[in-house]
Amino acid sequence: MPTLSTRLALGFAAGILSHLVFQGGFGTALHAAHILPSLPFSLAPVPPLGVPRTVSMAFWAGLWALLYVALEPRLTARLGRWLGGIAFGILPLLGHWFVALPLKGAGVGGGFHAGMVPIEIGFHLVFGLGVAVLFRAGLLLAERRHKGVSPQPQHG
Repeated sequence: MPTLSTRLALGFAAGILSHLVFQGGFGTALHAAHILPSLPFSLAPVPPLGVPRTVSMAFWAGLWALLYVALEPRLTARLGRWLGGIAFGILPLLGHWFVALPLKGAGVGGGFHAGMVPIEIGFHLVFGLGVAVLFRAGLLLAERRHKGVSPQPQHG
């Protein structure tokens, strides 16, 4: 069983990669289908630090994935690995709608525009699935590495 610090590092990395790969792929597919007007990646600076939007969102995705690490054993036990990840994706969506958007002055849910609600739900469910897939892959690699590094008896 990986240590807590390993699980947290894997979770943070899984969140970042899920944002870039899973959400990025989903958004790119929606853009290609003419559902989104622009690609999901942006280098536009975000206040207050001027960090590119995609980098900022990847960082926040990593932080959300730390919560997934804490909830993963219960989610997996109750819903299974992949469905648990998808269900987890609802939490960042609720944080986006009911905390982040109101703090930015956009109101609850940004006004819940009918065309954007299913897209936002899709982005977050894909994020949760991506975190679950990548976190599991990271755990398997960590366990494999741990077993492979175990000391071998020396013949002599």
